[in-house]
Amino acid sequence: MALEATNNQLKELALSLGKFGEDLACEYLVKKGYKIIERNFRRPWGELDIIAKAPDKTLVFVEVKTLRQSSGQAPEKQLSPEDQLTRSKLQKLKRTACLYAGHNAKLIKDNKGWQIDLIALTINEKGCDIKHYENIV
Repeated sequence: MALEATNNQLKELALSLGKFGEDLACEYLVKKGYKIIERNFRRPWGELDIIAKAPDKTLVFVEVKTLRQSSGQAPEKQLSPEDQLTRSKLQKLKRTACLYAGHNAKLIKDNKGWQIDLIALTINEKGCDIKHYENIV
């Protein structure tokens, strides 16, 4: 028997999966020596999931993409979390990061600057696979 979910239920599920992924990404970054500065920076023109300082003091804007994989599909037919980062999303991300950096110049070391990273999380029945792509633009 199949059950239908309402749009609100699907939205809540996506939001909770996204928050779960961002929580895991923060844990991962802290273990790697990053300092979390801010989470979920939102403005009408865009959003930044995580803003952090890398161990080398570079300001890092981290986009987190989380995907729950079902076990019934062949791996080659499944989307990856990286597939969710579209060209338009990346452009919005760059613009938002640039505006944030411009308003928070004190966070940027002259010789380090800032960068955008992607953390892609794949959640399945075996656990969670984390991939960290640094300086993606």
